[in-house]
Amino acid sequence: MTAEATPSLVEATDGPAQAGPSVRGPRARTTTAYLRYVAGKLGGAAVSLLAVLVTSFFLFRLIPGDPVKYMTGGRQVSAGQLAHYRKEFGLDLPLWRQFTDYCDKALTGDLGTSYQFRAPVMDKISEALPNTLLLTGTAFVLYTALGIFLGTRSAWRGGGTSDRLNTGLALTLYSIPSFWLGLLLIIVFSVGMGPIPGLFPTGGMESGGKEGFAYVLDVAHHLILPVVTLVAVEYGQTLLVTRSALLDEMGSDYLTTARAKGLRDDLVRRRHAVPNALLPTVTLIFINLGRTVAGVILVETVFSWPGLGGLFYQALSVPDLPLVQGLFFVFASAVIVMNTLADLIYPLLDPRVGR
Repeated sequence: MTAEATPSLVEATDGPAQAGPSVRGPRARTTTAYLRYVAGKLGGAAVSLLAVLVTSFFLFRLIPGDPVKYMTGGRQVSAGQLAHYRKEFGLDLPLWRQFTDYCDKALTGDLGTSYQFRAPVMDKISEALPNTLLLTGTAFVLYTALGIFLGTRSAWRGGGTSDRLNTGLALTLYSIPSFWLGLLLIIVFSVGMGPIPGLFPTGGMESGGKEGFAYVLDVAHHLILPVVTLVAVEYGQTLLVTRSALLDEMGSDYLTTARAKGLRDDLVRRRHAVPNALLPTVTLIFINLGRTVAGVILVETVFSWPGLGGLFYQALSVPDLPLVQGLFFVFASAVIVMNTLADLIYPLLDPRVGR
């Protein structure tokens, strides 16, 4: 055999060894596909935020009411004073000019100045945000854990008495308006009804005049009824999604194989079935996590909780346009960011996503 007849052999023995595309090709293609997937999700999030920015400006200008007249407190004022207020807050400018000024400031983190509080919108949001996170964050942890636990138990014992009771109660509570349930709890457990005395405060976050550990207990006392309201209304959604996803996994061959190996049902459920059924639940968890920043407007209003939801209701009744716009933008941005984060985490849970 001559070298001329076997050029490929000569190149293979004399030339430098080169890694062919078959060695790193699949991994490189997977990385490129994931980066393209991430870029698409981030681009979609940026477009959504821009749409929210535009919507938050024009939507609330359809609300009837004159914020300048509200600022005067119903007093008789001259036309010159009204014109002064309109000029101070930029309401005398054409609508397109107001919009461009709003966008310029929003992109730098300046959401304007509240009409009724005469303070920067971001300052008011920063003051109310911890209170909202305390309320809705506590409720989020409780109803997520409760929904996943009961949803798993219901699916594993599908069709049984406990399954029917759990799903029936979850559907009933999920269909109840949160504000109505909150009012009912206030009537029964705060005001008192029949033999049931008033055990909890009717609203607010604290009674005042307490410090240290007594203050913590006082806040926790005020926290109970609104948290119970949120957990009762929200846990059913997590339960139903978890149950449905797990039922889809129940007939899979890998579960039959795990049982055939002698694994207990509890281990099969915890180690095999539940992790593979969590993808839809993860989606819901991140959506609810985004809503945690927004809080629940009606619940905070019913219980007079000094959070973002109550602040939004207060601003909407004026209307305090900068505050309403700023809160709406923060609420929507939180949901968009959490949804995007969930999309980016999916490939870690299921490698098929993002390819």
